[in-house]
Amino acid sequence: MPFGPFARGPHLPPPQPPNWIVRCTADGTRLVEASMDIQVATLCDAAVDYNGKLCVIGTFDQIFARQVPVVHPSCALALRLCFKPGDEGQHKLGIAFVDEDGHPVIKPLEPVMEVRLPQENIFITRNIVLNLQGLRFDKAGTHEVQISMDDHLLCSVPLRVMLVDPAQQGAPPMA
Repeated sequence: MPFGPFARGPHLPPPQPPNWIVRCTADGTRLVEASMDIQVATLCDAAVDYNGKLCVIGTFDQIFARQVPVVHPSCALALRLCFKPGDEGQHKLGIAFVDEDGHPVIKPLEPVMEVRLPQENIFITRNIVLNLQGLRFDKAGTHEVQISMDDHLLCSVPLRVMLVDPAQQGAPPMA
């Protein structure tokens, strides 16, 4: 089965172009800006939001295992979202972790969030850290975390689960 930005699981439509906001100033100048942007999306060993700063430790995109199923003991999904005036209102954030056949690795999450910009702000950022414990992978291959907003895919974070022979010289560390 194909994998990547055009091989979405059955629950998400293909990627959509960004929403564009066009504003006209008093002097007739047109300002064009894209709305909601994902500035950071990564799997990592640990992450924390520290007074609005996203602190990320040990970003990775591969897990090595001697056999499957394999359980990765602990990791985090770190996101930094940037919202602009056209994004104000209620939105459904979607986080789906799927294997290359589109089967869920964990139950998809769909929290609803309210976006409000303080007066005179042209953007606002929010950090989201999802701690994942005991993440089980039933097969080797390419997996991905799909990030969507209001059922429109915004980005995906790939993760390869690779089988290795520990007797092989120079074998990478195991999960």
